[in-house]
Amino acid sequence: MDQDADPTLYARVAIAFPRAWIEDPELTAETDPVLRAHRARITWDAPIHSVSDILALPFPPRTLNFKPSRFGTVRALLEAYEHCFENDIGIYGGGQFELGPGRGQIQYLASIFHPDTPNDVAPGGYNASSPQRGLPRTPLTPAPSKTGFRWGE
Repeated sequence: MDQDADPTLYARVAIAFPRAWIEDPELTAETDPVLRAHRARITWDAPIHSVSDILALPFPPRTLNFKPSRFGTVRALLEAYEHCFENDIGIYGGGQFELGPGRGQIQYLASIFHPDTPNDVAPGGYNASSPQRGLPRTPLTPAPSKTGFRWGE
């Protein structure tokens, strides 16, 4: 991030980590040929804010990282979920270390729409220096809160 795309580095990383996803690569005339064989592992995160962003990608994605806060409205988010389901595009979530209501919301969305993917939305208790026993295990079971739109307390 925040550095020029290096086709040699991209090739080394793609070869060294053959099962890892490659998130938000900078595709240039130099890097695209290097990554073409790895397109099934390329996923997008930062540029995804709407269905139109998904459609504008340089090739159809296999999977995307959804940050619900980036979509602006619940409608736009649900339209993107629907588009992905209709087009067999996988989804995973997290990575912004959501706090407060945002954490419960992304956990609830992940538990409903993509519970079996490698989400980065663990309940806050996992971030304690000494996590307590009995924390929920993956995949999170949908647990609506008694009030508001978020995963239950």
